[in-house]
Amino acid sequence: MQIEQLQIFEIDNPHQVSSVEVGQHFYWQIGNLQVHAQVLITSWVVIALLIALPVVATRNLQTIPTGLQNFIEYVLEFIRDLTRTQMGEEEYRPWVPFIGTMFLSIFVSNWSGALLPWRVIQLPHGELAAPTNDINTTVALALLTSVAYFYAGLHKRGFSYFGKYIQPTPVLLPINILEDFTKPLSLSFRLFGNILADELVVAVLVSLVPLIVPVPMMLLGLFTSAIQALISATLAAAYIGESMEGHH
Repeated sequence: MQIEQLQIFEIDNPHQVSSVEVGQHFYWQIGNLQVHAQVLITSWVVIALLIALPVVATRNLQTIPTGLQNFIEYVLEFIRDLTRTQMGEEEYRPWVPFIGTMFLSIFVSNWSGALLPWRVIQLPHGELAAPTNDINTTVALALLTSVAYFYAGLHKRGFSYFGKYIQPTPVLLPINILEDFTKPLSLSFRLFGNILADELVVAVLVSLVPLIVPVPMMLLGLFTSAIQALISATLAAAYIGESMEGHH
């Protein structure tokens, strides 16, 4: 396994932080397999944050929650309500962990691109950025949603689930099949496009006008990132709920 070493370098010019390298990627060569290291490194940081936060918050549980425990319980309640709204009272409980993981991973990934100074870590090729800034990550998340979508429908309704493709008339069979292929495409490209565009706009503004002007765009980027995480999780829950209901 050959892994090229990461280096931390000193920034002589603040504008270096905003420099963007298009089309360059950093890979680890593991045997005959090429692994996209940029995505793995940033994803590991996000995973570490998602694991560490609840562990720290629940080390000393209290009957009346305060501080970090109160925040974690608020987030859990928000995710539970979101899932229940989209799936209904009877079906939502088993899917809270999946929708919660989807929402939190996208949310923290999006914000990591805006809040963490990835650019100070120098790679031999390319640069670090939010995991959702890479189409590979967003496609993987969308495919997970599709797998959950089909699993929920088959688990709930058995093979009668496939009857939906000829409803309300068999003439719509090709369109109904195409719809299931367009769902992961729309999920992945919506998330990827919004996050990439936000980071590029902020990078260009910082390089041109490094003081004051980029700040509103950065704040807007944080808001947009949160909205994109909410949209992705809501659509995932809606698709899964739709597959269990058996109608469009």
